[in-house]
Parts: sequence; C-alpha cells; structure tokens
Amino acid sequence: MASAITLAADAPALSAANTGFMLICSALVMLMTPGLAFFYGGMVRVKSTLNMLMMSFISLGIVTVLWVLYGFSMAFGTDSGSLIGWNSDWVGLSDIGLTELWDGTTIPLFVFLVFQMMFAILTPALISGALADRVKFTAWGLFVALWVTVVYFPVAHWVWGSGGWAFELGVIDFAGGTAVHINAGAAALGVILVIGRRIGFKKDPMRPHSLPLVMLGAALLWFGWFGFNSGSWLGNDDGVGALMFVNTQVATGAAVLGWLAYEKIRHGAFTTLGAASGAVSGLVAITPAGGAVSPLGAIAVGLVAGVLCAMAVGLKYRFNYDDSLDVVGVHLVGGIIGSLLVGFFATGKGQSDVAGLFYGGGLDQFWKQCAGVFGVLAYSLIASAVLALLLDRTIGMRVPEDDEVAGIDQAEHAETAYDFSGTGGGSRTTAAPAPAPAQSKKVDA
Repeated sequence: MASAITLAADAPALSAANTGFMLICSALVMLMTPGLAFFYGGMVRVKSTLNMLMMSFISLGIVTVLWVLYGFSMAFGTDSGSLIGWNSDWVGLSDIGLTELWDGTTIPLFVFLVFQMMFAILTPALISGALADRVKFTAWGLFVALWVTVVYFPVAHWVWGSGGWAFELGVIDFAGGTAVHINAGAAALGVILVIGRRIGFKKDPMRPHSLPLVMLGAALLWFGWFGFNSGSWLGNDDGVGALMFVNTQVATGAAVLGWLAYEKIRHGAFTTLGAASGAVSGLVAITPAGGAVSPLGAIAVGLVAGVLCAMAVGLKYRFNYDDSLDVVGVHLVGGIIGSLLVGFFATGKGQSDVAGLFYGGGLDQFWKQCAGVFGVLAYSLIASAVLALLLDRTIGMRVPEDDEVAGIDQAEHAETAYDFSGTGGGSRTTAAPAPAPAQSKKVDA
C-alpha cells in the first residue's frame, strides 16, 4: 500500500475513475463488518445471537471516532523509530484539503483514509468470534478502544506505513494477512487464555443455531472481500488490482473444495458450515498473497489453506482453549499460511519483481515473511493478553455465571433475537387467552 504524503506539485492529477472505484471499495469493506456479524451470529446458540451481532456493530462506532481523532495519524503519519507514525495536522482531520492527494496516487487523501478506516473497524470485530457467550459488553467496548490504540494502529504502521519496520524490510502483505488476520487471530488467542473457557465447553452441545444466517454472512464477506483486496492497490491503472480480484475468487473457490474434501474424509459429510468456513479461510489466505501470485498459485494457496485451517480448528479440543467460533483456526492459521506462501509462489510479475522459491527467487522473501508473521503474532498475542488481564482485574471481563447460562442477550441487551410467543398450532379462537406463566430467567436455549 501507498504510505506517505507527497507535495501537491509533484502529485499526478486526481482521477475521478480511481476515486469512484476506491469509494465503492470502501463501501464494500464496510459491508464486511455486518457480514461478519451475521456469520458469527448464526454460529452461536440462540441465547447469544444479539450479543454476537452487537460485538461487531459496536466496532463501527468506536473505531470510526478513534480513527478520526488520532488513529489515522498513528498508522500513516510520519514515522518515529520504525514503530509508530504521527502527524498533528491529521488529528481530527480538520487540516486536510479536499483535493489533497495521497502519496503520489490519483485519489484524495480523504478517500485513502476512509478506505483504511474500514480495515481498522473490521479487525477488532474479527476477534469477537473467539469470545462468544461470556464477555461483558462494556468490557468488550473498552477492549476494542484500547486494542486498536495499542495494537492495531501501530501494527498498521509497521506493515503499511512509510518507515515501519516490516514495510522497510520488504514484507509483502497486499491487503492485511499480518496487519488484519494474524493480528486479530493472535489477539483472540491472547484474550481467551486470560478469560477462560465457556461453561460446558467440551461437554454441552454448542451447535450453530442458524446455518442459513452463517451462509448469508459468508456470502457478504466474500462479496465485500473484492473491495478489501482489489482496493488495496488504490487503483487499477496497471492491472494489479484486476489480478487481485481474480485471485481472490480463485483461491476462495479452491479453499471451499479443500475444506470440504478434508471434512468428507475426516467426518464423512459435506457440511454447510464447512463450506462457509472454507470460503473464509481462502479469503484470509489470499489477502497477503494475491498481488504477488498467479491464478495457479492462488489455487495452491486456497487448497492448502482450506485443508490446514480445517485441521487447525480441532486443535482447541486437543489443547483445551475455547476459541468459540474458530478465529484462531481460520484467521491466525490462514493468515500465516497466506503470508508464508508468498515466499514460495511469488512470480515477480505482479505487485513487485520479488520472486519466491518456486520462481527462482530463493528463500530470501520467505525469511522476510517469517519476520513479519512472527513479529506481529508475538506482539499482538502479548499485548492483547495484557489488556484483557488489566480489564479483567479492574471491571471484570466475564458476565456472571448465571447470566452466561441463562443467555447473554437478555443479561446484556434486555432483548432476544427471536420472538416465539406468537407461534404454534391450534385453531383460531375468540376466547381470551390464558395468562402466560411467569418466565424464569434461566431459559434453556
């Protein structure tokens, strides 16, 4: 991604076509957060549906405001020590010209910052899937605000900001394999190690309550991901954005096939949850790699991600950590796979002339990718665990046990996702209905 402001006199002319394209891409990325809410919301039990939706939606409010106040400046401002950026003129976005262009591109700075804002919104929402059923909504909101400030904004600078250590090292991350997916997946692991497992983990059935909702969410994510990936080139004057569009589709389709094939061999069935999860694993894996690999390489990336992510989701039962909706297994593992495979499948004919091992480039790029992957992973894991520990020791992260068992929707939001009071059989009658019995707070959902 582009990463520094240029003088207006040296910048190319504003392109209405590229500006319009990037605004559309920004809207597509925004759609991914509600899509994620539906995807996660369908995967939980009935009693947690609204809370899961809200954990994504609240990010739209919190991160938007913080991005305007100081987030954009921290992520893309003037570098300080290869760790953080800052530009006081960008604080509050009050001193930015309407036609000021971004880093030699043909799009306004305002367009770039709103595109990046949508990335910042989505990333903490990804974490929420690991924490289903058991986190106070107030604590979650505070965690989001602290996490984007301490983790996401600095990591975005490392990866995409001019002067950031990963950017300067030459780590390839086209649209967020490290900054978004590894970052969120490692954070999810750090938090769940602090707050612990759900009541009934590995004992009670915790099946998705609405697989159609899961499929709808996955479809919205897949649709929005074209803006997420293709838009990260900030235009399509040289065809790289088009290559990324094609590779996004190709890798995702391959990942669906890989996941379902593993699932059939391992469990004997092709499931809709597996198809949806396989699609997301392919989208995650191609995100860092899609501008550097060919469509054949994208098939390889997708197949590997589909199979390995399907295998990885079962690790929580072996190692006894409760990653409720497989954020670690899909986003952390998928992000690692896609980022590292750049070192093997980069053709040298896409976003840069860097070639991977299979195209005569040796292992030099692979080691750079390893540095980016494990640097972000370690920082996000530790920092996120520390933030969760601080909140848990002060205001408490988890809801009371009774509220978790009865249902977090009613306890935290005073609502339920579905109203079944008007359903049921029987003939129509004009007689006054009998009084409804008092409902216990503990409802078997």
